[in-house]
Amino acid sequence: MTADSLLQQAQLVCQKKGARFTKVREQVFLLLANRQGAVGAYDLLAELKELDAAAKPATIYRALDFLSKQGFVHKIESINAFIMCHHFGECNHPVQLLICDECGHVEEIQSNNFDLALRTMADANGFIISHQIIEAHGRCKNCNNV
Repeated sequence: MTADSLLQQAQLVCQKKGARFTKVREQVFLLLANRQGAVGAYDLLAELKELDAAAKPATIYRALDFLSKQGFVHKIESINAFIMCHHFGECNHPVQLLICDECGHVEEIQSNNFDLALRTMADANGFIISHQIIEAHGRCKNCNNV
């Protein structure tokens, strides 16, 4: 799917939710949609400054926060980066990320079995999961084949 078609889809999601998809948010969305893999906020800010010289760190962080809340991107806490969501617009789906420590590739996977096991363990401990992002670090298949 192209970045423009993803943007159109995102605009529809925002319209249905009554969320304001500003020009800056759209620009940040397109920067992420045109990238493969994860990117840091300051790298995105540098790219955004090419489009809007007045952009500041707060500008990018507000846009990323909005995109995250809409379910368009995930924040990868362990490497302080962001990635486009593969399950577009589903804000609350469980997220499992495989992060390659060699090349930086990030793969989003979804395992219902893993989610069920984690929720079962949480329930047994009287814990209610409100948000789930699991990050696993290692080596991807490409780096393993080198």
